[in-house]
Amino acid sequence: MAESTTLDELTETPHAEVFEDQAPRTVRLQLDAGEEIPPHTHPGMDIVLHVLSGRLEVGLGEETHDLEAGQLVQFSGDREVSPSAVDPSTALIVFAPRSDD
Repeated sequence: MAESTTLDELTETPHAEVFEDQAPRTVRLQLDAGEEIPPHTHPGMDIVLHVLSGRLEVGLGEETHDLEAGQLVQFSGDREVSPSAVDPSTALIVFAPRSDD
């Protein structure tokens, strides 16, 4: 059975789960300007963060990626990540379990 939703229907902040089934986990992240998420990891995951609106600075360990609407970054969840909103921002994040081949 397919599930569908709109981003406008997701009201929890800063994280809103897009679908109940969390495989792969998909989250809408919404931050106000100046708001940030403390550094953290997601071990065993590969992550894609897609900025839908606004501008985010995404700290990945020693690196910082300045992303605007339409840009995305892919990284290992083993890396420490810390997104910070330069402007009010919305991003879609997909957490895919890593298959260790």
